[in-house]
Formats: sequence, C-alpha cells, structure tokens
Amino acid sequence: MEFTVLVEELEKSLAVGKSFDIGCRRFRAIGGRCRARFYGIAGFIHTEMAEKLLSFAVSASTPAMLRETLPYPEVSFSETVSELTDAVMTGRGVLVVEGLSEALILDIKNYPMRGIEEPENDRVLRGPRDGFGEVLVRNTSLIRRHLRDPKLIFERITVGDPAKTDVVLGYVDGKADPAFVAAMREKLTAIQTPSLNMSQESLAECLVPRGWYNPFPKVRYTERPDAAAAMLEEGSVVVLCDNTPQVMILPTSIFDFLQETDDFYLPPLIGTYLRLTRMLIFGLSLIVTPLWYLLVKNAAVLPAWLRFVEIKEPAAVPLLLQLLLAEFMIDGLKLASLNTPNTLSNTLSVVGGLILGDYAVQAGWFSSQTILYMAIVSIAAFTQQSYELGYAFKFFRILFLLLVAWLNGWGLFLGLLIFLIIVASNRSVRGSRSYLYPLIPFQRDAFLRLLVRRKKKP
Repeated sequence: MEFTVLVEELEKSLAVGKSFDIGCRRFRAIGGRCRARFYGIAGFIHTEMAEKLLSFAVSASTPAMLRETLPYPEVSFSETVSELTDAVMTGRGVLVVEGLSEALILDIKNYPMRGIEEPENDRVLRGPRDGFGEVLVRNTSLIRRHLRDPKLIFERITVGDPAKTDVVLGYVDGKADPAFVAAMREKLTAIQTPSLNMSQESLAECLVPRGWYNPFPKVRYTERPDAAAAMLEEGSVVVLCDNTPQVMILPTSIFDFLQETDDFYLPPLIGTYLRLTRMLIFGLSLIVTPLWYLLVKNAAVLPAWLRFVEIKEPAAVPLLLQLLLAEFMIDGLKLASLNTPNTLSNTLSVVGGLILGDYAVQAGWFSSQTILYMAIVSIAAFTQQSYELGYAFKFFRILFLLLVAWLNGWGLFLGLLIFLIIVASNRSVRGSRSYLYPLIPFQRDAFLRLLVRRKKKP
C-alpha cells in the first residue's frame, strides 16, 4: 500500500491525536531520504529497544536493507490496517517507512506489571492481582491491557492553574453515550480551580452538584483495571486523575455499589447467591437496631413468638443512649485501628471491641443484646466496600433511632420515607441513568442482571 494512504488510514483507525497515550513519531529514515512513522502506546513500549531500532532505521542505506537486516528477531510485516491496529493495541510498535510496501510490526512490548500488592479494599478470590498506581500513563495502559479495543479513547485534559493536573476522560467510542461524553468533556474543561490537592475527591467535588446534606456517594471508585475495563465495555465513562490509584466510574447508581468483582469471577449460581446475600444483609443493617428498639419500647404488646427481643437484664444507661454510644464507639475503634501500626491494628480492633463490650455489660452500663445487635450491624456494613455508602446508612440508622424515640412506630415510617426521598433526589454526574437506575426508569433486563449473575454468552 502506498505510504501516504497507509499512514492516513492507520492514524484514523488508531484515533491519533484524540488519545494522548497513542504516540506517533514522525521522522526520516534511510539516511534521511525517506519519510517514516512509528506508532506505539505509551506505557506499553520498551523505550530503550524502540530507540535502538529507530536508530538503525535512520542509518539504513536502502529500504530493502531495513527489511532484510533489521537486527531484531521478533519482527513481522503487514499492510493491512486492521492487523497494524491490533498490533499497536496489544503493545507492539508499528514502523511505516516510505519505499516499503508493508509496515514493520516490532514486538517490543513492555507491559506494566502488578504493584507490591493488589487493591486493599477490593480483593478477589480469583482473577488478576494488579491494581492502579499513582502514575497516569501506567493506569491507562493497565486498562488497555484488559480492553484491547481501538475504539477505546483516552482524552487528556489539564485542570487547575497554576497546578495543571492531568486528568483523563476514558470511553469506548460507539458504546458510551455521546451526549454524556460531551457533557463530561465540557465539565472538565470548564473547571476553574487553582489545584486538585486531594486528587479524585477534589475533582469529584468540582464535577458533582452541591448537596452536602445528602450523604449518599455520588461517584463510584475502583482500584481494579479489570473492573474499569468491564464498565467501559458496558458503556460507562471513566475519569482518571494523576497522582491517585483510584478511577472514577460514571454515571453512577446506588445499585452499582452492591456489586463486587468476585461476583463475576465465580460461577453464576455462586455469584448470584453472594450478590443477593450482600444486598439482603446490607439492607437489614439499616433497620436492625431501630426495629429492635421499636419492639423493646412496645414489649407489652408483643406476641409470644417475639418475646425473645426483650432485654433480660436491666442496664444503667437508657437503651437509646446505649445504641448511640455504641455507634460512636465503633467509629472510635475504626479511627484507632487506622492510626495503629499494621502489625497491631487487627489485634486492637478485635481485642479492643471484645474488651469494651464485655466490660460494658459486666459494669451494667450496656445490655448484652445491645452489643449483639450492634455487632451484627458492624459486620453487615463491611459486606460492601464503599465507605461513603456505609456511613450514609449509619447516619440514617441514627436518624431512625431518634425518630422512633420521638414518634414510636410512626417515627420508623417517617424515617423510611425520608430515606427514600433523599436517595431519589441524590444528584450525581448525570447521564442517561438516574441514581435509582434500573428502577427509575425501570429497565427489566437491567434489573434482572442486577439481581442474577447471568452466564456469559459465547
């Protein structure tokens, strides 16, 4: 194929100029007499090897010499644009030289390797152990390793003056909503801030409409390249910020937080069971203690089969105060474990919780049932990985307790009504989905996929 035509079609296929990490080096080879182009993905190419091979291309006397005597064993030739595109997407370099009918495919891959450990907050029983780091180019190359699609676009945008932090907008052209991609590009470009000191959190606060009173998370994060690649393939958009190992996935719904990576690395039956169990347990954590408090307040009218909820031994501290103090003590243990050396943190959280709970019961401050129900709530909060969602449920659980103390049964009803209103009115970075998608608007297939882990179609 003629040089100019091949270069034009290849650059169009690779979206050169749109994705910052797809490099194109223009130079003259064969002693400076022939035009040449070298294509590769930053983070995938072994730079030292590429430099040596390009130096040889410059010093070669004829195109035939370059083809026949290139001192590198892993070289192939092709003039098919699709094959050359696939070569670049898989981490190889492509060299197009004027005078050669075929381009050279140089296998000089240098894939980024996994870090010291997999993401702490998103471990899996199966699947890859790689995780994002603080280097932006490394993170984009990790995603490309999982999703080798030439339509995957990474647009780099500089945010902040004078800090000028690099932010990348990633999407699959043809799968992501074009209107949402354009809106996100406009939002990122329009950000006026001196710097993004807290990286992705500062960026999220610039993107998401204000609403401090709503505790529900407005952005979903992941540290796993496979999870980011899977969401891109489903039509989502990712935003990467330099100096942070977390990637933002947009748009977001509350149900996205109840899915875990392990659901997809285990057989469909087991994945479905784990997902339903997670949803049930985490949902119960919202009303376990308020419902128990309501039953205890109305113990005189309880039927015989519910008598087990009654407090067997009296305590010096009122029940409502017990539950509120227990909520704060659990957070105190969390904060203490975060500031404790790793070798002691697990011991502190477990032993500290046991000692405090046991002595509180023995001293007559708390009842044993209070410790039991608060332990159930604490364990249930860790069935999903989002800290923000866990604390949103915690705040509403405390609100339910206060409303039950004030209005009895009507207080719990009012609390649930406020909960639904706050969830429905939560404003994220809006796309084609609401925060309650796939319930609002209702999408039957998406709702079933939310509940049931379906088998991958061949």
